[in-house]
Amino acid sequence: MAIISEMQEEKPSLPFNASLDPSNPLGFLEKVLDFIGKESDFLLKDTAEKEIASAVTAAKKRLGEAKEEEKESLKPLEKKLKEESSQPMEVEKPKKEHLKPTEPMEVEEKKAGPIVPNKGNGLDFETYSWTQNLQEVTITIPVPSGTKPRSVTCEIKKNRLKVGLKGQEPTIDGEFFNAVKPDDCFWNIEDQKLISVLLTKQDQMEWWKCCVKGEPEIDTQKVEPESSKLSDLDPETRSTVEKMMFDQRQKQMGLPTSDEMEKKDMMKKFMSQHPEMDFSNAKFN
Repeated sequence: MAIISEMQEEKPSLPFNASLDPSNPLGFLEKVLDFIGKESDFLLKDTAEKEIASAVTAAKKRLGEAKEEEKESLKPLEKKLKEESSQPMEVEKPKKEHLKPTEPMEVEEKKAGPIVPNKGNGLDFETYSWTQNLQEVTITIPVPSGTKPRSVTCEIKKNRLKVGLKGQEPTIDGEFFNAVKPDDCFWNIEDQKLISVLLTKQDQMEWWKCCVKGEPEIDTQKVEPESSKLSDLDPETRSTVEKMMFDQRQKQMGLPTSDEMEKKDMMKKFMSQHPEMDFSNAKFN
């Protein structure tokens, strides 16, 4: 007895072999439908067209939703980029230098103050030196040993001196600090190596700050007259010199001068003579 099997052999499925050309998507879709028609009875169904159309609509919907989600996810980034682009770009400024190359350096010039005088109450320079007392100024100029008086030129005027060796630039050529008495002035050669010029001051109650104008000036508060020579002065001159010396010492110590002390004593005497007057608000210099 023969047994007939109702089971039919299954056809082996063929592999789908097709690639998508982005410029021709319908061609790829036709290959897909051909493959479906060969491998199944789907296209023979009456509802095949509607189902395919529904599948296409659903695919479009999914694609639209995916794009919307992508847009939403990109919005924060777009907003941030927009905010950054609207802000002005900050450019790093170069660091300021303490001194710009185009700006000249300001250097504060310090003026030289009065100089302490030498032992002769004057100053020493490379080419000559000078000393003084209240009556006279003495200038000493070194010259080559063996220099004769005829090699010297010396012109002494009331307010000016020109002295040096003939044929050379004068050692001194300038205006005196104060006037002199030309008739009481003279010069000579000492030991054939020094020119000595003696100047008699016109004002014999003043110390010179310099010998020639334009030179560095001495501090006349530091002048020290030789007390041993005070006895050689006449009484009036001696009294004036002693007063000047006393006032200088008082000023150096910050104490009142002789004139200030005299005024103060006069005021005390006046106050004692007039006790009825009120001096409580009086100010004394």
